[in-house]
Amino acid sequence: MNVENLLSDRIKIGTIAANIDALPEHHTLLEERLSELLQLRRGPLGESEDAFRKACRDMMRIGSYKPTGRSKPASEYLLRTASEGNFPRINSVVDINNYISLKYLVPISLWDTDKIDADSWLFRTGDEEENFVFNSTGQVIQLHDLVTGFAVKGGKETPIVTPVKDCQQTKTGMGTCNIMAAVYYPANWPDSPSLDEIIEEFNELLTA
Repeated sequence: MNVENLLSDRIKIGTIAANIDALPEHHTLLEERLSELLQLRRGPLGESEDAFRKACRDMMRIGSYKPTGRSKPASEYLLRTASEGNFPRINSVVDINNYISLKYLVPISLWDTDKIDADSWLFRTGDEEENFVFNSTGQVIQLHDLVTGFAVKGGKETPIVTPVKDCQQTKTGMGTCNIMAAVYYPANWPDSPSLDEIIEEFNELLTA
């Protein structure tokens, strides 16, 4: 499916599409890697890791948007929970997503493609009037100048994901069969980890 990125001068976006019908409840390879990573993340980041974390935050500084406080990338929330020993466990596909985000310190969006009709996907900053509900209690995130992924159908653009929070409507659940994920990566980052490296491990865990 076609993916258009209008922010490529600042952000690379790597996408993955998968059918997860056969993904097991207990994912042995994931559990082994996640256990090791959670031990590591109880300590401080290395110098290069922290520089990359900051680059992921800075790539979101577009227009009036400031990635601070509750507006930080979701990867920083995962980092905090891991350091506190409260890393969330949900299901295999979400846990894979969160493991990759925590390991590589990149924000990632994950959504159920069967929950919205689309013929393509578009990434741009949100307009002043755009928003979506991001949780079951009806809380709304305003998208003005925030990096946002849209489902496009017949020219209509519906916002569904951001590096901060994703839309409640398209979140994965027990009945999810088809997913997409978007990895947000600073376009001018010169060192490891590479976007290809991140996507490769994500794919490996989905197909293991």
